[in-house]
Amino acid sequence: MSKKYDFKPESLMMSHGYKPELSEGSIKSPIFQTSTFVFKNAQEGKAFFEVAYGLREKEASEEVGLIYSRINNPDLEILETRLKLWDNADDCAVFESGMAAISTVLLEFLAPGDVLLYSSPLYGGTDHFIKEFLKKIGIHTISFTPNDTQEDIVKRLKNSGLANKLSMIYIETPANPTNALIDIEMCNEIALRYSSDDKKVYLTVDNTYMGPLWQHPLKHGADLVLYSATKYIGGHSDLIAGACCGNQDVINRVKILRTFLGNMAAPHTGWLLMRSLETLKIRMEQQATNAEQVANYLNEHEKVEKVYYLGLIPEGTSEHKIYKRQYNSPGAMLSFDIQGGEKEAFKFIDNLKLIKLAVSLGGTESLVEHPATMTHAGVAPAFREELSITEKLVRLSIGVENHADLIWDIEQALAKV
Repeated sequence: MSKKYDFKPESLMMSHGYKPELSEGSIKSPIFQTSTFVFKNAQEGKAFFEVAYGLREKEASEEVGLIYSRINNPDLEILETRLKLWDNADDCAVFESGMAAISTVLLEFLAPGDVLLYSSPLYGGTDHFIKEFLKKIGIHTISFTPNDTQEDIVKRLKNSGLANKLSMIYIETPANPTNALIDIEMCNEIALRYSSDDKKVYLTVDNTYMGPLWQHPLKHGADLVLYSATKYIGGHSDLIAGACCGNQDVINRVKILRTFLGNMAAPHTGWLLMRSLETLKIRMEQQATNAEQVANYLNEHEKVEKVYYLGLIPEGTSEHKIYKRQYNSPGAMLSFDIQGGEKEAFKFIDNLKLIKLAVSLGGTESLVEHPATMTHAGVAPAFREELSITEKLVRLSIGVENHADLIWDIEQALAKV
């Protein structure tokens, strides 16, 4: 008996989860621009709602019925069926923005009195939501940095007097914008240490910086993986979206809250993301190839003090061990310290011709930004210094352009500093 062949995710992005015969034979899924769906009869409507509202489990041969586009929509369901393949997850939930995905997860798994342990620095929107909004609803927060060891973190928890209230660990790795690494398995050990039969401590990883190709947090003990799908998944800087992947139990909870918050992705957004998934692997591989060339060039330049890039982490260090275990590529994000300060950094940025000044990342075009005065302007100056987010730091998101053209652009801009 022949074994069933398992196609790679990139081969399934064009067809998985879609039945052309249900859409007039269209090779691509149409945009199902509808608010509601017609039931065949009242019994079918009853059955669909029972599953949607968690009144009973879906039977093995039963397909989830379409009810209303706030609950489910073909474009959303096909997209989620495909997106989960990259992380080998049970299920996926897609949202209208990355912050919608992040805030929904935090609201679902945290309650007043709980403790959230989180890494710093975080994306600015996440940082604000944790420090300002969660505080308003009585959730305690404790931060740690990539420099902290497991012992440091546990000590910080114990000293807070709230260790028994820990409910979630939330991390971004690599850290934005310095590419500092956090050990997911170490964080999982902390989560297991404080979990009990009555209460599980969840580990959530924002994987936006590496996309679904270069790091797979679920393999290292994470419970939930978050993405700003605006970035590598969308990949063309023409949409806003978010996603959350995980096992069936956690995603069921996330989807139920999404239904009542109403922050699911719209049909057109889902359709655009399906288009983007078809080229995800070739885009990200080209971006990683380009980034390696750019990083090596910057690393040898006389006006560059230091390059923050995973491919340049010194061998034999603890960070290199994490890199080899946790990642399968250095990725396409890098930062560097230019000799001087803000004046020199701005001079470099303002003289770039091909690389554009904007604060997103992961798109087909290369982008540059100045973290200290832009994405991380809200971080306290002393803490920015501690995290190496100084006035001389410049961040690059490398696109799919010819790498020689990118290096020419960087070279001529540095020459003007």
